[in-house]
Amino acid sequence: MRLKEILDAVAGGSLPPEEAEALLQSGEVRYLDGLAVLDAGRAVRKGVPEVVYAGAKSPEQVAKICAALVEPGRRAIVSAASEEHEAALRSALPGVPVRRSGRALVVGSGEPQPTGGRIGAVCAGTSDIPALEEAVAVAREMGAETRSFYDVGVAGLHRLEQPLRELRAFDPDCLIVAAGMEGALPTVISALVDVPVIGLPTSAGYGLGGDGTAAILGMLQTCSPGLAVVNVDNGVGAGATAALIANRAARRE
Repeated sequence: MRLKEILDAVAGGSLPPEEAEALLQSGEVRYLDGLAVLDAGRAVRKGVPEVVYAGAKSPEQVAKICAALVEPGRRAIVSAASEEHEAALRSALPGVPVRRSGRALVVGSGEPQPTGGRIGAVCAGTSDIPALEEAVAVAREMGAETRSFYDVGVAGLHRLEQPLRELRAFDPDCLIVAAGMEGALPTVISALVDVPVIGLPTSAGYGLGGDGTAAILGMLQTCSPGLAVVNVDNGVGAGATAALIANRAARRE
């Protein structure tokens, strides 16, 4: 629950004040032996759970941080996680579920509370799936329902016809579209839908610009209205932004 929801629930009589106090206390920071300062209350304050970025951390550090975050019914998200990070988590937390979603790991049991928000997730090529699935993992942990479609890039644009038909039936509040190479797919889709599109450039490509530079510059230079862009391979940013939009829209329905 977010802060406003907690206060509204207390005011409406559906949440006892002592339970509200416990929820608000969960917003305190946690100091972990000089290793990290955990923002355990981010989900309450912001609506976005804290995410452990594994890219510059050792497997042992990631395992220790996740052990402090994961509680019964609570989960932790690890982004940019390698196989070594995953192995360390499984070893340090026996019996705790660890599920891979592209570049991310979701650690812990239970399921997020559905919000009613709906997000469509599309990627141009198979190489873009890891970044897209990281975004999907974050969005799902924020309670949004997602529908994913893979490998429908501009090299065979006719492949997009069926996903667009299914997306219109799904009626999402926004879309995440991942693409590498020249990054054209988000621009194309943004021109065909009436909801916000989050462009997710990926570091999939050849030679000059193939590190995601060409993709992000192409998306930033779009002339299609309604397209916002996150940084290269930033699935966490794409998923969090999309879920904030979708969850806000769901509360207005």
